[in-house]
Amino acid sequence: MSSTSQLQRFEHISVLPDEAVAALNVRATGCYLDGTFGRGGHSRLILQNLNTEGRLLGFDKDPEAVAVGRELAAQDKRFEIINKSFAELGEVLEARQLNGKLSGILLDLGLSSPQLDDAARGFSFQQDGPLDMRMNPNAGQSAADFLASADEQTIAQVFKDYGEERFARRMARAVVERRAERPFTRTLDLAEVLKAANPAWEKGKHPATRAFQGLRIYLNQELADLERGLAAALEALMPGGRLVVISFHSLEDRIVKRFMQSQAKPPKDNRPRHLPIPLKPFTARLAVLGRPRRASDDEVARNPRARSAIFRVAEKLS
Repeated sequence: MSSTSQLQRFEHISVLPDEAVAALNVRATGCYLDGTFGRGGHSRLILQNLNTEGRLLGFDKDPEAVAVGRELAAQDKRFEIINKSFAELGEVLEARQLNGKLSGILLDLGLSSPQLDDAARGFSFQQDGPLDMRMNPNAGQSAADFLASADEQTIAQVFKDYGEERFARRMARAVVERRAERPFTRTLDLAEVLKAANPAWEKGKHPATRAFQGLRIYLNQELADLERGLAAALEALMPGGRLVVISFHSLEDRIVKRFMQSQAKPPKDNRPRHLPIPLKPFTARLAVLGRPRRASDDEVARNPRARSAIFRVAEKLS
């Protein structure tokens, strides 16, 4: 099977595609950035709205996504794919003298469907595959390596902090007890141990869901990348430029919400009234546009993975 046909085995349906591109308010001559290229669904829609002077940069740390991006770049000279996390966008734009010149930035967070559907990537608790979970399989620590070396407290902390798992300690203990017999190397093996250690299953949710999420987020440094990427995005945008973020769980959305609010509103004054020390002057740098939105019922029916998506938009003021 050719490399191209291998990449096309797993489709990715972009979430909120029309809404996201409309929120970017694409100008035909503008310079835009898709921080999570995936399989290019959002990028292709942005390119449809650009003329020959427009430009689009795509970021992705997944080699398979980058391979698709290179095919698109070969077909469309307005597009460039960059094999890095969007957390590094500041350095990349600085090198290209583009900081402060972008008309819009889109971040569609979380896993792409091909990453989840391909059992060989090790993200799924429903299909058997090697226990990897790295978005870039060529960098960092795999889930198997982490679970073989981390102590019980660290594993529990990952399940709790990044997976919001109520039974994190119980699950971590089960992992440590089982690995003493033989190491974890396969996804379904881990899923079964976690399933047995979970005493209260959530309706409609696999009992290993939250623990798997915690491992994935921790191993790929997703929350740290998001915080760094948001700060860099603010500096990268020109006044009037739009920041559009689609998140898929509460940990991501909380970071996005707090960041946008912190740049749009002054902090609350919680000082005792008798203290004469004035607060530092506050200058808003973002305007939050509208309320957070979710995918329509029709979209969720077509693409069930859109059901948890939360969509936020802000515009740079200065």
